[in-house]
Amino acid sequence: MTKLALSARPGITLLASLPSMTPALAPVLATAGIGLLYYRRMRRQFARQAWRPGAAWWLRFAMLWVLVAGLLVAGFGLPGGALAVLCGIAIGAVLGVFAIRHTRIEDGDGTRWYTPNPWIGGLLSLLLVARLAWRWEEGVRAFGQAAAAQPSVLTLAFAATLVAYYLVNGGGLAWRMRRPA
Repeated sequence: MTKLALSARPGITLLASLPSMTPALAPVLATAGIGLLYYRRMRRQFARQAWRPGAAWWLRFAMLWVLVAGLLVAGFGLPGGALAVLCGIAIGAVLGVFAIRHTRIEDGDGTRWYTPNPWIGGLLSLLLVARLAWRWEEGVRAFGQAAAAQPSVLTLAFAATLVAYYLVNGGGLAWRMRRPA
């Protein structure tokens, strides 16, 4: 442990201990935080949800379009990347259309409700977790080498698939919620 003396007032010394393990724990804490966020996101794939198309929903929808543009730009920077991004967008769009056709819409308690298809959301969540684990394993194997930090065409394709799925599913949900159930 490193001790640091801080002077709060003249004549009074405040000692603060700085644990030397903090940098070693940072990846573990970051992984736990991401896991918690992802768990909360996955939980919404399986439950009935109230439709609330407020400003936050529209902002998320707009940010997904910005993300699509970023993925396309990134795709042109890698050999085969543009094709991977376009294929990912096409697959995500097809999955989004399939998902919105299998989403249940209900009216109740003065609110519109929807229940997403759990199989489609679960499959996409499983694919994302598998890809993250694969990239993590590659990073562990190539610890300290620059190859682990290289962008992957497969990762771009997965990201494009997920973003296109959420765009098409979100847009289709907004369209379906305008009509009576």
